[in-house]
Amino acid sequence: MTHTEPMAMTLTETFAELGRIRLADLDADTMLAEIAQLTRRALGGAREVSVTLVDGEHAWTAACTGDLARILDESQYDRGRGPCLEAADRAAILAVPDTGSEDRWPDWVATAEHHGVCSSLSVGMPMGEQFAGALNIYATRAHAFDDDAITLAQTFAGFAAVGLAGAHPRRTPAEGSRPAAAELDTAAMVETMKEAFIAVDPHGVVVEFNRAAQDLLGWPAEQVRGRHLDDTVLPDYGGEPIGEALSRLFAAGARRGVPRRMTLRHRDGRRLPVQMVLSVIRGTAGALACAFITDLSQQEAAENDAERQRRFLTALLDNLDVGVVALDPDGEPLVVNRELRRVHGVGHDASAAEVTRAVAESICDLDGTPVPLEQTPLARALRGEYVRGADVLVRVPGVPDRILLAHAQPITTCDGARLGAVAALHDVTAVRRAEAFRACEQQVTRTLAAAATVGDAAAAVLRAVCEALGWPHAELWLIDPLTDTLQQSGHWSVTAGQCGDLHSDPIIRGAGVIGSVWATGQALWVPEVMDLADPAVRRYLAEAQACTRMGLHTVLAVPIRDGDTVLGVLACYSGSREQEQDLLTVLLSGVAAQFGIFVAERRAADLAEQLLRTRNDFLTLVGHELRTPLTSIVGYATVLAGDSTLGDDEARHMLEVIARNAGSLRTVVSDLLDLSGLEAGHLPLTVTEHDLAATVTDAVAAAEPTATASGVRLHTRVPKRLPLHGDAARLRQVVDNLLSNAITYSPDGGDVRIRLTAHPDVAELRITDPGIGIPEGERHRLFDRFYRASNVAHQGFPGAGLGLALVHTITRLHHGDISFDTGHHRPGTSVVLRLPRHSPTPHVRSQ
Repeated sequence: MTHTEPMAMTLTETFAELGRIRLADLDADTMLAEIAQLTRRALGGAREVSVTLVDGEHAWTAACTGDLARILDESQYDRGRGPCLEAADRAAILAVPDTGSEDRWPDWVATAEHHGVCSSLSVGMPMGEQFAGALNIYATRAHAFDDDAITLAQTFAGFAAVGLAGAHPRRTPAEGSRPAAAELDTAAMVETMKEAFIAVDPHGVVVEFNRAAQDLLGWPAEQVRGRHLDDTVLPDYGGEPIGEALSRLFAAGARRGVPRRMTLRHRDGRRLPVQMVLSVIRGTAGALACAFITDLSQQEAAENDAERQRRFLTALLDNLDVGVVALDPDGEPLVVNRELRRVHGVGHDASAAEVTRAVAESICDLDGTPVPLEQTPLARALRGEYVRGADVLVRVPGVPDRILLAHAQPITTCDGARLGAVAALHDVTAVRRAEAFRACEQQVTRTLAAAATVGDAAAAVLRAVCEALGWPHAELWLIDPLTDTLQQSGHWSVTAGQCGDLHSDPIIRGAGVIGSVWATGQALWVPEVMDLADPAVRRYLAEAQACTRMGLHTVLAVPIRDGDTVLGVLACYSGSREQEQDLLTVLLSGVAAQFGIFVAERRAADLAEQLLRTRNDFLTLVGHELRTPLTSIVGYATVLAGDSTLGDDEARHMLEVIARNAGSLRTVVSDLLDLSGLEAGHLPLTVTEHDLAATVTDAVAAAEPTATASGVRLHTRVPKRLPLHGDAARLRQVVDNLLSNAITYSPDGGDVRIRLTAHPDVAELRITDPGIGIPEGERHRLFDRFYRASNVAHQGFPGAGLGLALVHTITRLHHGDISFDTGHHRPGTSVVLRLPRHSPTPHVRSQ
C-alpha cells in the first residue's frame, strides 16, 4: 500500500495548535506525544516523528507517531550511534538530505532505506545537564526539509524542552506524572534551559530572562525583568525602533518562529551579535513574544576570519598564471579564478550555469573533437578519479586555441566523505608549440635531405610548418637571381584552394607584407589584419582585405637568408588572432634558416653543374662551330696566298667561303656578347611603346626568302596593331630566332604558322612548325647556353646553342615567359611566347 503524506498545516494553524498545549496540565509523555503529532502535521514532508531522550548511557523513545519511527530510533540505540543520538549529545541539528549519498552511519542508512526512508532531520533539544534529547523527523523522499522546515522543527524542539524542564522524563501517569506536572514552575523550567531565553509583553517589557541569558549578556535578571528592552539590552534591529518590530510581531498573531540577526547591548556596553528565534505564544495571561538567543560572536569572528581567508585565497588564485576551478558535490562551481575565466572567455560576473556551459563548449581533444562534459578531467575527479597530466584543447571563437595541462582530484574529508573536486590547468601552449616545432624542424631536415630541387621541398616544408603551428596557410617566395624579382616557389593550405591569391603580381620591393620583408630583411608581424586602426594594417591594406575575405587574422613573414643575403620570404597565416609574437618569430625563423641553407646549397650545386655543362658545351662549340669555319678560312686563305695559277672564278668562290664562315663566327661572337651583356646588365633595354604586330610582320617578311628556298610556307595571323611596352630591337631578335629555328628544323618543308593574339594584359605569339620536334626529356635544357638537342646534333644542323638562351633571357627581362607546347602538334614544335602588355619597366640590372 502506498503511503500518502498528510496535508501540511498552515503556519497560523500550527502555532495556534502549539499555543493550546497547556504544559502545566499535561504529563510529560502526553505533552511529548502531542508535540510529535503536531510536528508531523505541520511539516508536509514528514512521514513519522519521534522524541529521543538520553539519560547518561540509556536512550529511549519517549514519544512517536508510529512504529516506523520507533524502529529507526531503536536501530540507533542498539548500535550506540546515529543522527538522533549525535543531535541529542551535541544539542545540534543533524540533517540527512539523501540516504543514498549518506556515509556517516552506513548501518543505520541500510535500515532506513529498507523501510523506504530517504531523508531525516534530528534537532537537539536544549535541556539541563542531566538529560539530553532530540526531535526526530523521517521522510520517504529525499531533500524533504528546507530551511523553513528546519526553523519550524527548532521551535517544536525548544517548546518540548521547556515542557520537560524540571520534570522527570520517565514519569508516566501511572507513576504520578500529573502531580509532578502540577508542581511544575515555569520559571524553574526556563532557568534550566541551556539556551538563552527572553520573553516580553506587547509593550516591550521583559517578563522572563533566564540564567543562560544572564550569562550571555551580563545583566542580572532582577535588573532586566519588569523593564523595557531599550533600558537594558537595547536591541538593534537594523536601526529600527524595537517597538515597531514588536508591534508587527504581535499584530501578526501566532506565527512560526523566525530567525533574525541583530545585536544586543552587553552590560559592559559592547554590542553582541546574536540570532533570535522569535515567536508569539498566547496563554491565559495574554500573548508573549518569546525568543531563543544564540551568541554569534564566535560565529561572526569565524565568518570574518573566513571572509578574510576567502579574500586572501581569491587574490592568490587570481594572481596565479594557472587556471583553478573547484566544484561542490553537485557539480556546481565554487571557485573559478581569473586565469581560468580568461582562458574560457567567461566574464567575472558570469553565473555558475554560464561557467559550466562555457567550459562544456570549449573543451576539446587535441585533434579538435569536443569532449563531453562528463569526460572532462574535473568531472572525472568529481567521480573519485585522480587525473594527472592530461592535455586538453580549449577552443573559444575568435581567440587562438590554447593547450592546457590538467591535474584534477576529488576533495574529501578525513573519513573519506566526498566534498567536491578541484582542478589546476597550466597553459602549456608555448611548450607544446616548441615541442611541435622541434619535431617540425626534424621533419624539415629529412625533407630537405631527400629533395632534389627547391620545388620538390617547398610543399612538404610548408605543410610541416602549418601543421606545427596549427595555421591554415603558408607561402614560400624566392628571389630569381637573373631578374632580381620575387617569385612564389610554393604554397600550402589546409583546404585546397582556400586562400587563392593574396598578393598583387608582381611583388614590388618594399610594398606589402612580402615586399617589406624582402626590402628590410627583417621579420614582420601583423597581429590582426582586420584592425584598421593599426598603421601596419593600413600600410598593407590590399593584402589585409584579401586576408579578411579568406578568414585569416595574424600574418607572420620572415626572411630566408644566406648570411647577409636575402634569398626569399617565408610567410604564414593564422585563422585566429595570435599573441606570442616573439616565440612564433623565433620558431619560424629557425625553419627559414634551414631552408636558406638548402636554397644556397642547391643553387651552388646547380651553378656548379651548369658551369660543368657550359664548359663541355663550349668545348663542343669551339671544336666544331669555331674550329670548322676557322679551318676553312685558314685553308682557303693559304691557297689564295700561295697559288698564283688560280682563275678569277675559283678565287671568288674561295673568298665567298671565307666570308660566309667569318659571318658565322661573327654571329656566334655577337650572340655570346649579347647574352653575357644582357645577363650582367651591361646592355640596358631601350623600352618604348611600339607595335608588336609590325615587329612580327617585318620579321616574317625578312624570313620569307630563306623559307621559300627551303620549301617552307609561312602562314600568319596577326592583328593590325598590338601596342606593347618593351625593347623593339630585342623583341625583333626574339622573333627572328624563333622563325629561324622553325624554318631550319623543318628540312622537308611544310607549313609554318605564326599567330599573334592580343589579350587585355598579355600578348601571345605562337609559332608552330612541322619539323623534327624536341626529344621528350630535353625540353627543360633547351634554354641553357650552348645546349643543342640530341636530334639536332645527330642530323648535322649547324648552330651554336645560343639562340634560345638569348630568347629566354630577353623574354625574362620583359617579365614574360616562353614554353614549348607539343601536346597538339606532333611531329614538330609549337613554341609559345607570352609578354605583358602593360607591365612595369622591364628589369635592367645595374652594374
